[in-house]
Amino acid sequence: MAVQKRAVIIGITGQDGSYLAEKGYEVVGISRRTTNHQNENINHLGGRIAVEYGDLLDGPSIERVIADYQPDEVYNLAAQSVPADSWKQPVVTAKITAVGTMRVLEAVRRHCPTARFYQATSREIYGGVQSEVIDEFAPYHANNPYGIAKLYAHLMTETYRDSYGLFTCGGILFNHESPRRSLHKVTMAVAYIKTGSPSPLLMRRADRWCWMPSCAWATSMLCATGGMRQSSSRPCG
Repeated sequence: MAVQKRAVIIGITGQDGSYLAEKGYEVVGISRRTTNHQNENINHLGGRIAVEYGDLLDGPSIERVIADYQPDEVYNLAAQSVPADSWKQPVVTAKITAVGTMRVLEAVRRHCPTARFYQATSREIYGGVQSEVIDEFAPYHANNPYGIAKLYAHLMTETYRDSYGLFTCGGILFNHESPRRSLHKVTMAVAYIKTGSPSPLLMRRADRWCWMPSCAWATSMLCATGGMRQSSSRPCG
């Protein structure tokens, strides 16, 4: 009988982490300590996953979980992930989204170097690139604090692979949506339209939107496929 693999998912309470937690592994989620214990995205997984408290601002908390559980795979999905808010909190965005990723990479390198590491990257690393088609060969042109922080994390993920021989990969996702998305960007816009109110949503390209369960499948495949160690920037859906 095959031994069940173990995955640590940082940012498990978001839509991305909650779908990824359904992949059938032994799952250890890392979530920030908060007084709000209503984690509706993972309530259905109660008793099937373990949740530990940790924070990308607190390196030792991440190291403790990685060292204690010795996972086969580590997924870093956590970030200050609202580009507009990153202008209001540029330093916090850098500490969480950029340097926080470094803390996870260091924890993997020091305590579990055989683990496969996945970094959730973003289309924002391409920022203002004026191109109809964006693929892995498009130039980086991040133009907001969030995108720049994500680009730092993306490049460090590549650097740790090349410099230390770790298995690291990054998924460059475009907009992705599901009923579990906290901001409900699309569903709220539909509600605005239904009530006759001006919609805050401007959708230029419908083919650049992803269905999150499909993205979760692609994310898990990046780590599961030994030869696929390069980033993927195609929308999944």
